[in-house]
Amino acid sequence: MTEPINANLPPPEQKQPDASSAPPASDAGTPPADQQLAQLKDLLMRRAAEFENYKRRVEQDSSGIIRLANEGLVLAILPIVDDLERSLKAGKENQDFGAFYKGVELIAQKMSKILESQGVRAFETVGAPFDVLLHDALMQTPRTDVPSATVLEEVQKGYFMNDKVIRHAKVVVSSAPPDEPAAAQND
Repeated sequence: MTEPINANLPPPEQKQPDASSAPPASDAGTPPADQQLAQLKDLLMRRAAEFENYKRRVEQDSSGIIRLANEGLVLAILPIVDDLERSLKAGKENQDFGAFYKGVELIAQKMSKILESQGVRAFETVGAPFDVLLHDALMQTPRTDVPSATVLEEVQKGYFMNDKVIRHAKVVVSSAPPDEPAAAQND
């Protein structure tokens, strides 16, 4: 008997399909990809909307806080406004300027205490060296009795608020006297 020619050859290998080219096996409980994509898209849209609502609430809250932030300060200043109005009325009716001055002085002290309670304080400038971080020079005056760039006069007070300059002091500063002209020395 004759044997077939293929009998001694090993059986042909069957090519297994590539996993990357095969369609995904769908489990019975897993939704199709389109449905998952739609769910994720919906979730993303909801999160974005929630975030926008959160941002809006935070902006409204912060604008409300800013609007009412100085309420305590204003309430502290209103009695001073009342005192000033009473002083002006009393000054109009009674021409005792000594008493009027004393009343205004007390009101100024009261105002200073309120400002200090808010962290606001004036700083001394006269006699100090000129400092661009604290002072605005309005003019220079030639002087020989003090060093150049010394504050001679304070035109407007400067203020700190919690160690930050909130208003520079307006000052008059000393300068070196100008040199005499050479012609005047030769006379």
